[in-house]
Amino acid sequence: MNNIKAIFKKQVKDTLKNPAILIQFIIFPGVAWVMTLVLEGTDMSSEMIAGMPNMVLMMASIFAGMGLIPMVTGIIAEDRDRKSLRFLTMAGIKPSSYLIGIGLVVFIISAFTSLAFAFLTDFTGSDFWIFLASMLSAAVGSILLGALFGIISSNPQAGGALAMPAALILGFGPMMAQFNPTVARFLNIFYTQQLNTITDTLSGYVNMSTDLLQSFGIMWANVAVLTVLFAVVYKRKGVRA
Repeated sequence: MNNIKAIFKKQVKDTLKNPAILIQFIIFPGVAWVMTLVLEGTDMSSEMIAGMPNMVLMMASIFAGMGLIPMVTGIIAEDRDRKSLRFLTMAGIKPSSYLIGIGLVVFIISAFTSLAFAFLTDFTGSDFWIFLASMLSAAVGSILLGALFGIISSNPQAGGALAMPAALILGFGPMMAQFNPTVARFLNIFYTQQLNTITDTLSGYVNMSTDLLQSFGIMWANVAVLTVLFAVVYKRKGVRA
């Protein structure tokens, strides 16, 4: 527990010193809010607006998939580049303690961003909380994937080269899947596509009989796999940072 607290405090200080990271938690819901206001202020009919993608849900999916992965990758790759990860592993810091300490900071801030998205939607009652739970589940998946890329990267530049392609696919893939069934089938095993399925179900775009538990199950299966992969790679790479 003390190790987690120490890493948590370290990451809080590092995050507060880096406004470039903090702004990313604000810009996505900010863009969604502005785009919604712009659409509402146009001369387009309500039917035309209804036929367009929901800007809030689209930006929420992009944030969960694309925004968090490069961010977490950069944080951990920087620890490797500065050799601080080597000292942590030599001091006996377990992969679980390191991951929880780093990930908890990002998760807490992500929770506020997810809550902002939830308030921007039209969801009420249980739908509001289901949407929030799906956003937080996707955030956990992206934090873990970003951590995995970060731990195998020798520096932030190399980490960015690994993280961005995956982030683009997971962030924008669900939007493309709406127009291409083949893409949808391919992405169906990933947590961001399941986030999109859940939001579509709550919005009434797909049949409400869609099994939400199945979607959450797939999302958390992603989390379980990524957790195991991170632990394995941490043990192999951490001490050689």
